[in-house]
Parts: sequence; C-alpha cells; structure tokens
Amino acid sequence: MKSCIAAIALAIVSSVTAAPTVSRDNGLDDTVILNFALTLEHLENAFYMGGLKKFSNDDFIHDGLPPWARGRFQQIADHEATHVKFLESVLADKATQPCEYNFPYNTPTEFATLSQIFEGVGVTAYAGAAQFLQNKDYLTAAAVILSTEARQAAWVASAVNKVEPWSGAFDVPLTLDEVFGLASPFIKSCPKTNPPLPVKVFPKLTVNSSNPKPGDIVSLTFDNCDDSLVAVFLTGLDMVTAPIKDGKVVIPASLRGTVYLVISDDASGKVSDATTVAGPALLQFHFDSNNNLI
Repeated sequence: MKSCIAAIALAIVSSVTAAPTVSRDNGLDDTVILNFALTLEHLENAFYMGGLKKFSNDDFIHDGLPPWARGRFQQIADHEATHVKFLESVLADKATQPCEYNFPYNTPTEFATLSQIFEGVGVTAYAGAAQFLQNKDYLTAAAVILSTEARQAAWVASAVNKVEPWSGAFDVPLTLDEVFGLASPFIKSCPKTNPPLPVKVFPKLTVNSSNPKPGDIVSLTFDNCDDSLVAVFLTGLDMVTAPIKDGKVVIPASLRGTVYLVISDDASGKVSDATTVAGPALLQFHFDSNNNLI
C-alpha cells in the first residue's frame, strides 16, 4: 500500500487546467471563495460516486481492504454530497457546476490512495482560503467542513492505508493557486458558463524518484531550472529550504508525513504566489509511532 501511495502522490503535480481562471486583481469576495470550495467539493463528490459505483464490497475485500471499508467510504461520499448541496444552496444561481474529471484508479486500493490525497488537499484548501471569508456564518461553515475533511483524511490514512493519520501539530495552509495546481490534473473540462476562478497554475514540478525519502538526493525537473532558485518544503506552518545544485536537492532529513514542495526565486526561502516558480509537488514520508521513517 505504501509504495502505491508514493507513486500516485508523485504523479500529482501542476498542469494546465481546463477550468476558467481570472487574475487575482478581480478580488476575492465570499462568492468567489465559496465557488472555489464548491469546485473542490464537486471533484470529491464525483470521485466518490464513481469509485463506489465501480467497486462492490466484494471488490474491496478481494483487494485486501477491510470488510467495513466500503461502508465508511459511502459515508464519506454522503458527506461530500452534503457539502455540495450546502454550498449550492448558499450560492444559488451563482454556483459553479461540476466539471468532467479523470481519476487514475483501477482498483479499490488505488481508489483508497487517491481518497487520502484528496481529503488531505481538501484540508489544506479550507485552511488556506478561510482567511478570505468575511461572513462569519460562512467562516463557521468552512471550519466545520474542514474538521470533517480532516477526520476523513485521518481515517483513510490510518484505518485503511495503514499509515500515519497526521503529519504533525499543524496542517499546511496552501494558497488558492497551490491547491488548484494539485487539483487541476484531474479536471478534463468544465462548463463554459462556470464563473472564472481567481487562480493560476504554476509550471509543472517533477521529483525524479519513485520513492523519495528524507536525506535522499533527488533530481528535479521544471522549466528554467537554475541553481539560484531554492527548493522549499512546506510542512505544517514551516517552510524548510534546501539549495538546488545542478538540478538536484537533498530532501531535509527532518521531514515527516505529507509535504508540499515548491520552487521559489526568493533566496531567503520565503514562498508566496509571487515568488513561486514551479510546483507544488506532493510528497509523502511515512513514519511509525516512534517517528521513525517506514
């Protein structure tokens, strides 16, 4: 299971998206932020509906998953459908519509792997976007959706995929651009009538290793690779920097759990949408109850 998680995580990198986007200059009001959330909830809703339609309980069991796993996934699917209905009710005729998606799974195990990734990205999305909400009722709703996504992420990781349920004391609050860069590879096309999103997708960042570990030297591929740039590993609220030399970087040995890697042109290692050159790429460094890498 762990190698499967690593392989799929490395495949999730920024790419060109079919969803309409606009400049940040257009502003970030509550309607825009709620539609951003709804875009992600539509994706999750479609993912769970499709997977549970494709795989029976026997399929889950025959693939080595617990006999109760599919029932819990159905509960998660119901949660995501409820999130969609809630956001649609708030946005009314301004609500964005679901897109067409492409989810790369062929087995229940691969479905569970993607579920863990989507739930984790959902947590980072709400954590990063909540600051822009002005209506306190919407902020409260976002907080309780976030907590539900976090519970789901922890359950999928620990009970089903048998890895750590958290990465540390804090989750990573990603920007709208970073989150959309992670989600966009799964979006094929969207209705032209959908309101544009105030996001941009950064150039693709690839870590050229099938199973990278902290302490490893790995090569990176991205446009205009330059040793003057720095690799920044986002973990919790921290930004851990590492120099790039000849297109390679040493993964800091202290990293654990889910980490997001971006390339920054700020020599001090600060990361913002203005300094990001490529990424994010999603990395997972699994660890045991004694904090040892596994």
